[in-house]
Amino acid sequence: MSKKKPSIEIVNPAEGISSALVICAHPDDVDFGAVGTVAEMTRRGITVTYCFVTSGDAGGSDRTTSNVQRAAVREAEQTAAASKVGVEHLIFLRHADGTVQATLGLRRELSRVIRRIRPDRVIAPSPVRNLDSIYASHPDHLATGEATIAAVYPDARNPFAFTELLDEGLEPYTVPEMWLMASSEITVAVDITLSIDAKIAALLSHESQITDPGDTSAMVRQWNRSIAKTAGLKKPRLAEGFRRVNTR
Repeated sequence: MSKKKPSIEIVNPAEGISSALVICAHPDDVDFGAVGTVAEMTRRGITVTYCFVTSGDAGGSDRTTSNVQRAAVREAEQTAAASKVGVEHLIFLRHADGTVQATLGLRRELSRVIRRIRPDRVIAPSPVRNLDSIYASHPDHLATGEATIAAVYPDARNPFAFTELLDEGLEPYTVPEMWLMASSEITVAVDITLSIDAKIAALLSHESQITDPGDTSAMVRQWNRSIAKTAGLKKPRLAEGFRRVNTR
């Protein structure tokens, strides 16, 4: 007997929330995985904050630059990309690119961010390796996803976890909802047809990473069309998909 595939709910990403926090491993991760959804939220008045665990200092192919120089370039590119979709608040934790682990230290940092921002929704990478899409399963992505889930539950809500945060005036906070990017199991989809141009503009802001803008644009449109088709949306609709996590 074949296993029945879970249904995918088409959702309004702004319904029931006023703020969202997107946590990623590297600059440009959000722009590949969720920026169309971010654009749909911000144009409906939702405040979105970005948090990057690294500054992407191991990305690109320019061997003439230092890690410090590459990190500065990538932070500037990500800031420009964010401006294309109405995001003004960016946090860079500046861990070394390629070395991220789901340590207690990273969980503390992410709990601090969550308690400061107090978002209605956290969007983060899936911690589960997807063997159908190895690029989505970069070790930094997996570790960031694992640390973020641990920060959402139990750390950020637990007054006895990282008590030094209480000394900083950061009271415990329970995140109402979490969405995972690059999950092999999509349970919610967002129609991003109206925001695809903003998504492409954000992606192309990462000039140090994008070697062929035309190919990147075509690839992203095809990818988001495939997600829309899986979610039951007819041509020419485009979509981004997530796995929604019950955090209550």
